[in-house]
Amino acid sequence: MSKSMELDDAKAATFMNRKIGEQIDGAALEMSGYKLKLTGGSDTSGFPMDRSIDGSAKRQVLKLIAVSGKKKGQHRRSTVRGNTVTVDTAQVNLSILEYGDRSIDEIMGPPKQKEEKPKE
Repeated sequence: MSKSMELDDAKAATFMNRKIGEQIDGAALEMSGYKLKLTGGSDTSGFPMDRSIDGSAKRQVLKLIAVSGKKKGQHRRSTVRGNTVTVDTAQVNLSILEYGDRSIDEIMGPPKQKEEKPKE
């Protein structure tokens, strides 16, 4: 299950200069009792963060396309952002390590239902 939320500048400041893999206390996001882990994100241009690159700069790296199959062993150059959250970071991914007293639905609202389009 995934949920999304917009953060104001005060809450977003808790993520500044954090690296992928660090643990964050959920109280900063009004999720008392929760422990969160920073697992990734992307910058304002849409480039993903990469755990293996220190800092916050953009780099072009060779990425392995496939381990097996027709394209086995091929690499492709792709642009990625470093592993540190900065002002250029537009979106961060978090996973829950420890749950608190309240459920996620209570904190962030119930899951959204997809609207079914009428068939013609």
